Amino acid sequence: FVLVGMLESYGEGASQPDGYVHYMRGGKPGFYPEIKGKGGPGGHFLLNLWDPFGFTTKRTAEQKERGLKCEILNGRAAMLGIMGMLSASTVPGSVPFLSGIEGFPQYAGNVMVPFSNDFTLTSMA
Repeated sequence: FVLVGMLESYGEGASQPDGYVHYMRGGKPGFYPEIKGKGGPGGHFLLNLWDPFGFTTKRTAEQKERGLKCEILNGRAAMLGIMGMLSASTVPGSVPFLSGIEGFPQYAGNVMVPFSNDFTLTSMA
């Protein structure tokens, strides 16, 4: 948790790298400042967290825009898939494609338990 807290603090602009503007102050959402070479004398971080090997540095703006659109569409498809799986497990026959698969596992628990006020990790055991 300490590492995640440190990265979150860095991403929120605690160190204010040159040219970095937080997204709540008009910066670009999803932009993460470079971390390579930072972290004190000698630079503790050898690679950036986003694109550590520089695969996307030579992409054009159109290619980056297409990649972003593909990523958004893939995320939406994944959300629909998860909701379909939960629906099929909760209400048998609600997703005809999945109900036709023999041996499709059915979830017997309450899928809304993480959103209840009595949810704890110890109650799941």
